[in-house]
Amino acid sequence: MAEPKTLALKIERAELRVQLAEVQDQCVELAVDAGELHAQIEVLQEELAQVRQDRDAWRRAALRSPAASAAAG
Repeated sequence: MAEPKTLALKIERAELRVQLAEVQDQCVELAVDAGELHAQIEVLQEELAQVRQDRDAWRRAALRSPAASAAAG
C-alpha cells in the first residue's frame, strides 16, 4: 500500500496535469483569436489607407477647382 504522502503527491500531480492541459487549450484558443484579430487589423489598415488616399485626392481636386479659387480670392 502506498504511503499517504506518496498518494497525495500522485493526486496533486494528476490535478496539475489536468490544469496544464486546460491552460494549453486556452493558449491555443488565444493564439487562434489573435490570428483572426491580426487579419482584421490588416484589412482595416488597408481600408484606412484607401480612405486617406481618397480624402487627399478630394482635397487636391477641391483646391484646383475654380470655385475654390474664387472663394479664396
